[in-house]
Amino acid sequence: IRLVSGNGAMWGEWITRALTFLVISCPCALVISIPLSFFAGIGCASANGVLVKGSNYLETLSQTKYVVFDKAGTLTQGVFEVNGIHHNEMEKEKLIEYAALAESASSHPISKSLQRAYGKQIDRSRVTDIQEISGNGVIAKVDGVEVAAGNDKLMKKEKIAYRNCSCTGTIVHLAVDGVYAGH
Repeated sequence: IRLVSGNGAMWGEWITRALTFLVISCPCALVISIPLSFFAGIGCASANGVLVKGSNYLETLSQTKYVVFDKAGTLTQGVFEVNGIHHNEMEKEKLIEYAALAESASSHPISKSLQRAYGKQIDRSRVTDIQEISGNGVIAKVDGVEVAAGNDKLMKKEKIAYRNCSCTGTIVHLAVDGVYAGH
């Protein structure tokens, strides 16, 4: 069925004319559309996990050519893996065993990666006196031996002389009975 008005114009043409008249007669429709576009952009970014503080930042972002990120774990899924054992004073297998057992009570992604690197069943009965120090690491007794596993702040806090590492990634230092064992 084809609907034609009395002077031969199609209904679609009249709808277009009416909308054109509406936009011309009410310029605020254009003014309202701009903030709505920004709100839609901010909302879409938020739904995808990107926080944009305001429309001026969104507009600036549209002119961006390069984006450089720092901070491990921020853009990743938080899945870590052990990719090297350095400056170890004991055999690697024993070092990773101590680290995995000391970290066995923690649900932190780094702890999970150490447990995966160990690759064996964790016997939690071998671990006692676990102290998880937020932002530093873990101190626990493994088979009666005190094991400190954490970052350089933990080593400084425990007054343990450690070897600095220039490798890329998150460094987990390990000390056994107060003596540096590797990272």
